[in-house]
Amino acid sequence: TVGRPGMELWRILVLGLLKQGLGCDYDRLHELANQHCTLKRMLGLEDFWQSPVFKHRTIVRNIALLTPQLLAKINRLIVEAGHLLAGQAPEAHLQARCDSFVVETNVHFPTDVNLLWDAMRGLIRTVGRLANQYRLEGWRQWQHLILRLKKFFNRVRSSKQRKKNKERVQEYLEEAIALLDRAEATLRQLVARGIEAVKLQDAKEFEKHARRQIAQIDRRVLQGETIPHEEKVLSIFKPYTRWCVKGKAGVQVELGVPVCIVESEHQFVLNAKVMWQEADVDVATAMIEETQAGYPSLKRCSFDKGFHSRANQERLGEILELNTMPKKGRLSQADQEREGQPEFVAARRKHPAVESGIHNLECRGLDRVREYGERSFERMVWMSVVAANVHRIGLL
Repeated sequence: TVGRPGMELWRILVLGLLKQGLGCDYDRLHELANQHCTLKRMLGLEDFWQSPVFKHRTIVRNIALLTPQLLAKINRLIVEAGHLLAGQAPEAHLQARCDSFVVETNVHFPTDVNLLWDAMRGLIRTVGRLANQYRLEGWRQWQHLILRLKKFFNRVRSSKQRKKNKERVQEYLEEAIALLDRAEATLRQLVARGIEAVKLQDAKEFEKHARRQIAQIDRRVLQGETIPHEEKVLSIFKPYTRWCVKGKAGVQVELGVPVCIVESEHQFVLNAKVMWQEADVDVATAMIEETQAGYPSLKRCSFDKGFHSRANQERLGEILELNTMPKKGRLSQADQEREGQPEFVAARRKHPAVESGIHNLECRGLDRVREYGERSFERMVWMSVVAANVHRIGLL
């Protein structure tokens, strides 16, 4: 047979939710799928000894077929069933809480020195394999080249004295530039042979990152400049990672992507949105409008001050019966009266309960996402949402 062995949709969903529900990796999921009797019965396999063996790659690639759109539809069915179980009447108005938190990506703390190391080892590995595949000379010992560059990298990291550090950085850059020029010459040979551009895309991307990091190290260390934050890259392999400062006690900075959620009063997550570039104030109105499209009974929602803007206050006041969004800064007489109403005060007192829902999501795999790519990141967010809601039904 050619291609990926198929799996039933039910089994793909169960294994995906189990992975996020336990917050485990694919190795443990592979072991459970083949050795756990109760899980096999959940998958519809009654005969333990005659059931098929699920290969590791089969599980990984089939779970990757789940899309955020499909998981959102499944989540809506689960939430509707959960609300009925919690005693929510279909005609009753639904109350919710909206908040955001940072889902960390699996990256190391970024410095220009170790980002150059990431780019160079990726470039050498990619070009070395291409050269061996198309029988080009000069890259038979590409693994040794990586180890040699790593020695210069480790010398820079271990250097404590400023003067000695400059000398070691200069040596590190010279070695990196020599290897970079060598890789560029090989890429030109591959292009001359008519190799498809898509096969050289990864190598050229690493080359671009390496050039940028060499220039930034030269400017910062050797010329004494300060690199503006907007010119920096936080990760070579996960470029969507953001530098997030939420102002929490004991947490100076988080490296990841903010995610906004809407949680109902019965502790079910109604909606989630990955904020690749947006801030809280940019998604407040859109989140409620999208959530109301799936849950028309949503009429009340509470927010933090970070979601406040005049446009958000006006629009949410139109589509919600009770918009519990506190205003930033000094309050006018009208704002004091609005925020002093008993319904507003009661909703604000209940709003911190959303932190429990956020913690539940972090226990369901959103403490740190280890997958690569924006599509995989968003898929894991929605799988955790569905897993958390299934867990909530189990508690009820």
